[in-house]
Amino acid sequence: MTMKTVFIATLALLSLMQAPPSLADNANGKKLYMQRCAVCHGADLRGTGPLANKSTPPTPDLTTSAFKKRLHDYPGVIVSSVILRPNGDLIPKTLRENGVKLAPYAWRVQDFRDLHQYMSAVIVKNR
Repeated sequence: MTMKTVFIATLALLSLMQAPPSLADNANGKKLYMQRCAVCHGADLRGTGPLANKSTPPTPDLTTSAFKKRLHDYPGVIVSSVILRPNGDLIPKTLRENGVKLAPYAWRVQDFRDLHQYMSAVIVKNR
């Protein structure tokens, strides 16, 4: 991981913790999630997407109580995986092996806020 990646990830995480939820755009968050995350995590965030069981480990259910606690304790946990790839090449490899091509995307800090707000709202609704 390069210093630039660490710096961008840190800025994104700090911005999530400091941004009031009202600043985030739920429509943009939903669009990003549906385009870039739902293929594995499913529209319901429960790990039910078409590629959910095609990776090792399988895609996690983001609505579990354990994940909700992590989300509360560490507000950037969802979006940090977009940049930091805690499972190495797992996401790109799974997409590649299943013929799914996602265009490169230049993430903005606001995108991370929007994605976090959208996913948090869906998780709260799934209680």
